[in-house]
Amino acid sequence: MRFKSEFLHTLEQRGFIHQCSDDEGLDALARKQEIVAYVGYDCTAPSLHVGHLLSIMMLHWLQETGNKPIALMGGGTTRVGDPSGRDETRKILTIDEIDANKDSIKGTFQRFLKFGSATDDAVMVDNAEWLTSLNYIEMLREIGRHFSINRMLTMDSVRMRLEREQELSFIEFNYMILQSYDYVELARRYGCNLQMGGSDQWGNIVNGIDLGRRMGTQQLYALTCPLLTTASGAKMGKTAAGAVWLNADMLSPWDYWQYWRNTEDADVGRFLKLFTLLPMAEIDKLAALAGSEINEAKKVLATEATALMHGREAADQAQETARRTFEEGVTADSLPTIEVSRADLEIGIGVLSANVQAGFVSSTSEARRQVKGGGLKVNDVVVTDEKMQLTPADLNQDGVIKLSMGKKRHALLKAV
Repeated sequence: MRFKSEFLHTLEQRGFIHQCSDDEGLDALARKQEIVAYVGYDCTAPSLHVGHLLSIMMLHWLQETGNKPIALMGGGTTRVGDPSGRDETRKILTIDEIDANKDSIKGTFQRFLKFGSATDDAVMVDNAEWLTSLNYIEMLREIGRHFSINRMLTMDSVRMRLEREQELSFIEFNYMILQSYDYVELARRYGCNLQMGGSDQWGNIVNGIDLGRRMGTQQLYALTCPLLTTASGAKMGKTAAGAVWLNADMLSPWDYWQYWRNTEDADVGRFLKLFTLLPMAEIDKLAALAGSEINEAKKVLATEATALMHGREAADQAQETARRTFEEGVTADSLPTIEVSRADLEIGIGVLSANVQAGFVSSTSEARRQVKGGGLKVNDVVVTDEKMQLTPADLNQDGVIKLSMGKKRHALLKAV
């Protein structure tokens, strides 16, 4: 094995490692349980999404192996906007919006990390603490002088935007400087010596290492995970209805369970390693299943991933709902429910709009395409008329209308 430390051995075995700035140096620190590592999360939405899970799981395994994790909230950097992987400037959010988003996403980390005052307990900090108090002239003198414009222009987040002739604002151009300074501040305040993140952050992280060297910190390290795509090449975490959010109020535990249950066959073993805490021996057995048996492995993946995010009770309920819906053919009352007014139902609710409300699709035009492909059902009957109106006559014996897209996505429409 390449690594001798439990931390890096675990990450390598489970498929988390993409790039590392110094394998031997970081491995030596990990063997002594002296890693203090951070990952930054900007507050651009009220919830993180499944794409953030890789780095959150890296923080989890860091702590499990006796090292200290730092979850950095980007209350300051969100005011600037990370240009990485984007062709357009991010929407500038108000301070109140950023603070509300920050408060909304904090709870996610309680599921994966243990916070407290012990040596290896996680801490959560906000880079607004130091970034918002920076004096611009002092920042240029003390921090900006260490950055080369020539080198900054070669960074992927900048270079790709310029090559595509997409505008890059001056405020975005400063993002990598602020992220680099975050690393220096965390090194000074908490003894942080490792920054982790997605592979698209490699340039920014390496800049932070270089800034730390110039500003007199201890030796700093970089470790990135791959940006995942599914076996079919699709970007992970995107569905027809949008992002796979982690907060239950933005994506129900049922829909979250269904997302993992619908994993492509070729991805099951890899996702079990990355997104569950199951022992490797058990994962190897599940990944070896073939044919129709692979569906049992998918159920395990869905239940274990959902239990991590939403708790065991919610995961078991989602699994039982799926069993009753798909194996017994009943309308399970724990399916996601959309409430509409009785008055609106009397008038008639368009089937396209109803499927948008259910979160199956992001627009009526997408719903229309599903109708043409025979993908939508009402009470288990295929919808053939895109102008169909749902009325009280469609209520079944349970007093609800069952909406379905494909074989695995279902919701109930209830009049109140």
